[in-house]
Amino acid sequence: MGLLEQKRHFSVNLLDWYMVNRRDLPWRRHNNPYFTWVSEIMLQQTRVDTVIPYFNRFIGNFPTVQALAEAPEEEVLKNWEGLGYYSRARNLQAAARQVMELHGGEMPQDKQAVFALKGVGPYTAGAILSIAFNQPQPAVDGNVMRVLSRYFLIDEDIMKGSTRGLMEELAGELIPEGRARDFNQALMELGALVCTPKAPHCLTCPVMEQCSGRIAGRELTLPVKTKAKPPRPEQRLVAIVEGRGAHRGRVLVRQRPATGLLARMWELPHVLAAPAAAGKAAGPLADEPAMALLAGSLWAEGFAARPEGLATHAEHVFSHIVWSLQVYKCTEQDQSNELPLIAAEARAAYDAQAAAKETTAPAQASEPGIIDAANISGSLDEQGEPLSAFAASEPAHDVMSGKGDGLIYRWIGPEDMDKMAFPNIFLKLISSYFAGAYDDVNE
Repeated sequence: MGLLEQKRHFSVNLLDWYMVNRRDLPWRRHNNPYFTWVSEIMLQQTRVDTVIPYFNRFIGNFPTVQALAEAPEEEVLKNWEGLGYYSRARNLQAAARQVMELHGGEMPQDKQAVFALKGVGPYTAGAILSIAFNQPQPAVDGNVMRVLSRYFLIDEDIMKGSTRGLMEELAGELIPEGRARDFNQALMELGALVCTPKAPHCLTCPVMEQCSGRIAGRELTLPVKTKAKPPRPEQRLVAIVEGRGAHRGRVLVRQRPATGLLARMWELPHVLAAPAAAGKAAGPLADEPAMALLAGSLWAEGFAARPEGLATHAEHVFSHIVWSLQVYKCTEQDQSNELPLIAAEARAAYDAQAAAKETTAPAQASEPGIIDAANISGSLDEQGEPLSAFAASEPAHDVMSGKGDGLIYRWIGPEDMDKMAFPNIFLKLISSYFAGAYDDVNE
């Protein structure tokens, strides 16, 4: 069988299989360009089963492009909370505003106009144009490149831009006339359900008979993919500061800078531990120096707190960093009482840690997206005031600016959790605290 016949076999049999086996997904029930767009952004780096409830909630709260464009960012992030990769949500809202301003609230159908939207790359543009408007545009992601690599026995590294170009050209040639919407979704579906990364289900594959990779016994070695650099480990010390007096029943949180990793989201205060030696993973600190360092970092920001003991260990994985977290329950102290731990040992430990970072890891400290209490600068609004979604509406005693990092700090109670957007790891830690999970620490 020649290449032309092999291509025809693929397209015909794949479409026949899809029409019988396609999943009933909420964004497939309507040819709504906005729904397609939102679903494709959510599905980046995220499994379908995870996305479904988030998609339903998001569309319920922001049913149109206009509703999304006009919503407060904090509300958008809150509806995205738990999906991760929060820049996707910010870009989606920024693009919704572009659609309102440039296209009258209607998703454009021109390829260049779609591609110009914030956060929309070649794959997403192709998916929107083909699925929403049935235009014969390829939509090539990792699933699609895996399928095509195996079926056509393509040995090129899929991490290279030249290979992506080859795949896009090939995928475009495979689209049957007038069937772009169904074909591209069928190709995605095959990669998700049958031609899976580690254990492809070849016996149930609708195109197995002409799959060159299977015939050559290469289905498990394709696609060729350069291994990504492993994420850098970081050891971080986290403070759950329990309020006293006017702050009783509340904990201290801070808002991250306006740009960079997890921009403008809320978190528990934390500090990067002393960097590990070159080539070695960062290990946990002993509790005594860890608590001194953590108390010192809080003191540097203007908060007196005594660490009481280790509450838990946790981990948070980014694409390029892994945070290993030592979480300590702390108690707010009266700043007028110069507690020895805070005023002396803690300050010394904090200064030593800052000096160690300057001498042993200057490149790491300045790397974009790596933010800690020792080396970040705050963000100001046009009036020169600290940037915070709550600064204008909250009592002055509840919203404060850190003395060293310039970030916004705030005391919150359980009732605030529904209004503020937290990275998933901090959402879990704070929710566990309010549920009493750490009540027995050093009792």
